[in-house]
Amino acid sequence: MKGLFIVNDPPYGTERVYNALRLAHAFVKKDPSMQVTVFLMADAVLAGKANQKTPDGYYNVERMLKRVLSSRGAVLLCGTCMDARGIGDAELIEGARRSTMDELAGATIEADKVLVF
Repeated sequence: MKGLFIVNDPPYGTERVYNALRLAHAFVKKDPSMQVTVFLMADAVLAGKANQKTPDGYYNVERMLKRVLSSRGAVLLCGTCMDARGIGDAELIEGARRSTMDELAGATIEADKVLVF
């Protein structure tokens, strides 16, 4: 089964990114064969930046995205959204990559479940 998580909100300030990534991880825990793709767009592309430093005891979306990647998932970022926010490819966490709306359209067509946060 393929699950696609489309995330729009900033990584901190609301809990939508946090909850999307918690659910993505729960999907993989429940069904290890599940293929999860997280597509970050709008302000959510900031979640894909490497070297995030959060206070002790506070969730860290970089670590959460790395859990998606370590479970054979994909983390894709809208390239147009990255450009609008001045984020370069070299700033992304290892394994995350720039993507396009065409790739998102294809992932949406292929997905069995699509969740939008």
